Amino acid sequence: MSTHLLARRPRPIDLYLVDGVLAVVLGAALCAYAALEAPQNGGVREPVWVSVVTGLVIGLPVAVRRRWPVTVAVAVSLAAAVALVTGLIPNFAAAAPAVAIGLAFYTLAVAEPARRSLAYAVVCLAVMSLGLASTAGDLWTRGGAAGYATVMIAPAWLLGWSIRERRALAASQSEQLVRQAATEERLRVARELHDVVAHTMSLIVVKAAVANHVADADPDEARDALRVIERTGRSALTDIRRVLGALREGIEYAPAPGIGELPELADRAAIGGVDVRLDVRQDVPGVSAVPESVGLAAYRIVQEAVTNVVKHAAPAGCHTTVVVQPGEVRVEVVDDGRRPVRMNGYGHGLTGMRERVALHGGDFSAGPRPGGGFAVSARLPYREVG
Repeated sequence: MSTHLLARRPRPIDLYLVDGVLAVVLGAALCAYAALEAPQNGGVREPVWVSVVTGLVIGLPVAVRRRWPVTVAVAVSLAAAVALVTGLIPNFAAAAPAVAIGLAFYTLAVAEPARRSLAYAVVCLAVMSLGLASTAGDLWTRGGAAGYATVMIAPAWLLGWSIRERRALAASQSEQLVRQAATEERLRVARELHDVVAHTMSLIVVKAAVANHVADADPDEARDALRVIERTGRSALTDIRRVLGALREGIEYAPAPGIGELPELADRAAIGGVDVRLDVRQDVPGVSAVPESVGLAAYRIVQEAVTNVVKHAAPAGCHTTVVVQPGEVRVEVVDDGRRPVRMNGYGHGLTGMRERVALHGGDFSAGPRPGGGFAVSARLPYREVG
């Protein structure tokens, strides 16, 4: 329980309670006791009640320093200056009001903008310096009085200003991290949606073209094509709901596809006129040993590569090899497309695959084969667990 209380961030009520205790200690104890001290070389010998009131006037405002930092800083510094100038508090007992002044100006620098708090600090410093110097007997003593006033105000203000700047920097860095995370999440969702939509729409367009071509001559084949379009569209809607559902808290969604779903991907590619020969080799106990992000990246790379074959080279044969090794997954997709492959015809597909591989620190290559067709190769390293 005590560890939890120490680790918990203080609530406003906790801070005000601390300030209240400090105000009582400073006002009723330290400052009042300092005012009760008798001057060493003669001076004001005020009644006890005046000493107590003097201590309370200096110390009690500390209780509300967080709510009214400017008012408290001005009030404490002026009250301390009057007490020291009039001799109500002897010079040798000035440590108590100095603590109250330090707390007030520290809070002022933390709570107010730098220029505003500095202006008040300079004005109060000038008033205290002039007041203390007016009671001095020579130039050295006047300079010492101004230096003493500076020691009471300047270090506390500098400390508060430093804390404020560090908090502002931390807040700025935190906001930047939030923006970066949001950007990365948008890119991830965009990449997922691109892969889902590009793959399914390619198959839908192919089958729609077939249905339109044979609608009059072979109605049965046209209906088969329409059924394929319906099934592919439903699958696409499920994937899109999964991707968008991940953005909402508390909504259950299907797990991301991985290496285990590659056979289904190969079956869907066959609908678009691509004969996919899938070869998955595992040198580890199971695909569950591969991190989900790596499995998803491998699946999307194969999906994008096969989709490119459907769009640019069908009908064609495609040999897909996925090798799961300890510490890395290797993916290779090779097709024997008969049409010439144009690198500028792939849109953002190759860029998306390259980005997925780069996120995992792997290697990626893609390009036409000397004997015809196209080849995509990727290496996805991962850290083994256990």
